[in-house]
Amino acid sequence: MATHKSAIKRHRQNIKRRGRNAVVKSEIKTAVKQVKETTAQGNKENALALLAKAVKLLDKAVSKKTLHRNNASRKISRLTAAVNSIAAK
Repeated sequence: MATHKSAIKRHRQNIKRRGRNAVVKSEIKTAVKQVKETTAQGNKENALALLAKAVKLLDKAVSKKTLHRNNASRKISRLTAAVNSIAAK
């Protein structure tokens, strides 16, 4: 456990940030799951709407340094490809 003043403060900050990041990551997982489920059903209109929401959440997480930009970019790319493949079927 931290013993000096600055380490104690850093520990408090880390606890707050971990909680905040957990909320953001949970929202992202939910949004991605919804896009995948809608894509599996073949509903392109709903999938596009949910994709836009997921992309917004991913971009926001990158700007707040919760996710690495390459991680978010990869997720966006894969989701977009999945949604675009609906019309090809």
